[in-house]
Amino acid sequence: MEVGVFISFIGITVLIALSPGPDNLYVLMQSVLHGHSAGISVTMGLCTGLMVHTTAVSLGLAALLMSSVTAFTLLKIVGALYLLYLAWQAFKAGQLQLSATKTPMLSPWKLYRRGVFMNLSNPKVSLFFLAFLPQFVSVEHGNVSQQIWLMGFTTIVVTFLVFSSIALLSGRLKQLNTSPKAQRLLYRITAFIFVGLAAKLLSSQP
Repeated sequence: MEVGVFISFIGITVLIALSPGPDNLYVLMQSVLHGHSAGISVTMGLCTGLMVHTTAVSLGLAALLMSSVTAFTLLKIVGALYLLYLAWQAFKAGQLQLSATKTPMLSPWKLYRRGVFMNLSNPKVSLFFLAFLPQFVSVEHGNVSQQIWLMGFTTIVVTFLVFSSIALLSGRLKQLNTSPKAQRLLYRITAFIFVGLAAKLLSSQP
């Protein structure tokens, strides 16, 4: 790839990673509630999911998925249901805070798995990769699959750096939610955000 095009791609990818979405919002809320290590565990899971999406675009599987309305709808429903499940989990945690019962932090492995499933169950990520990456591909510069892999790997690195920064910065706010009332409020905000994101996902079109 030309250096100028590659730099432009990195800049756009950074802006996209910073834009509010279910992934970075979940990283932010987990970091505020449980510290930056929780957010980084989720981030690693999300980046693993991006590796799968990159592979799918490279092999043409994403195009096949997007050409099937049924497959897209099923994946969209699964993703929305998972977001609603996360909303319910957050709401229940808020109820526990109401009774002053300490809510245990999920293990790093469970947070990692949540990150993977969140990313893979969102068909909009596949659609984004399918629509975005080919715009920077140039047949004149060699193997198309290698170019897609390069951009996919770059996206993963940028996402990890941006989301980890979000985790580190928002993790500093953990000290502000030591009271049960503050934690209950944060959990309820989290639940509300996930319900809204589930509704948005359900209304999306391929």
